[in-house]
Amino acid sequence: MAYLDLTHLVKTFGTNRVVKDFSLGIDKGEFVSLLGPSGCGKTTVLRMVAGFEGPSSGNIVIDGQNVTSLRPNQRRIGMVFQAYALFPNLTVAQNVGFGLKVAGMGREETEARVTEMLRLIGLPEKGPSWPFQLSGGQQQRVALARALAPSPRVLLLDEPLSALDAKVRVSLRNEIRAIQRDLGITTIFVTHDQEEALSISDRVVVMNGGVAEQVGTPFQVYNQPSTRFVANFVGTLNTFEAEVEAPATGDLRLGGVPLSLGRPLSAAKGAKIGLALRPEAVHLGRAPGREVVLPATVREVHFMGSVIRIKADAAGTTVSLDTFNRPDTPPPAVGQASEISLSAQDIILLA
Repeated sequence: MAYLDLTHLVKTFGTNRVVKDFSLGIDKGEFVSLLGPSGCGKTTVLRMVAGFEGPSSGNIVIDGQNVTSLRPNQRRIGMVFQAYALFPNLTVAQNVGFGLKVAGMGREETEARVTEMLRLIGLPEKGPSWPFQLSGGQQQRVALARALAPSPRVLLLDEPLSALDAKVRVSLRNEIRAIQRDLGITTIFVTHDQEEALSISDRVVVMNGGVAEQVGTPFQVYNQPSTRFVANFVGTLNTFEAEVEAPATGDLRLGGVPLSLGRPLSAAKGAKIGLALRPEAVHLGRAPGREVVLPATVREVHFMGSVIRIKADAAGTTVSLDTFNRPDTPPPAVGQASEISLSAQDIILLA
């Protein structure tokens, strides 16, 4: 059994079923992100784990203990919210030590723990400060320290970075991951930002319409999407329509050019099927190892420093591709006739 085991969770509000038969096992010390658009049920799952919402059915087990019917303060869970939720009338040190005081910890032990937590988040000198004297990133660090101070069994993070500017978000998400690794605490991170989920998670759960569309490592979710929704939601995706020529061998015709997937297809000869390709798998011009070459016309060129982002018309669609900047090779001109090349092994077959 997993350290944190969510089994057949269902949550209904009136006639609206927000979470539908959600099951997930999380190992001790694992960092798992729930990723999905607004309204997909990810925050509701988090609130059920925290005890703020009771499941309509299903069970929540932490370290062998069924906590489904326990109150939030009985579950030994730490939670960090999108809003910093610091007590404005308490100093930073008092905020961090609040949960310890409620638990009845002695003064000296509490002070030592608060000092340890402030050092952990890199704010050892901010104990006497008031929340309004801190930046947004510093306030969120304090909220994290407050959640961790009572040594919870599980840490829950509900979009904790969404109120911060981009540069602070990147820095703080890396700090959160480093702290989580140091403490070895089991963590669920809720986000709608795919870059956040892919960059710091051990596993990602992509949610849509109250169900888990796919659970896997960031590498698996990005490179081997199991549904059309996951393929489109995670990362940028080029989609094509191809015609089946030989189902038994996976031979297709794409934009008049033959290609073979090298595996049997369930579609009949002459049927149209959907193919997808990540931008990094498309090359402008011919390249070794990319056996499929399609005529193309450059439509947009965006110079972004180290990367040049190009859009080109090919095979009846607009294809996005990225290429690295080379000082000795100027970017193509808009309207230029060109070619794109790709490898059949990089193609994702869409259901």
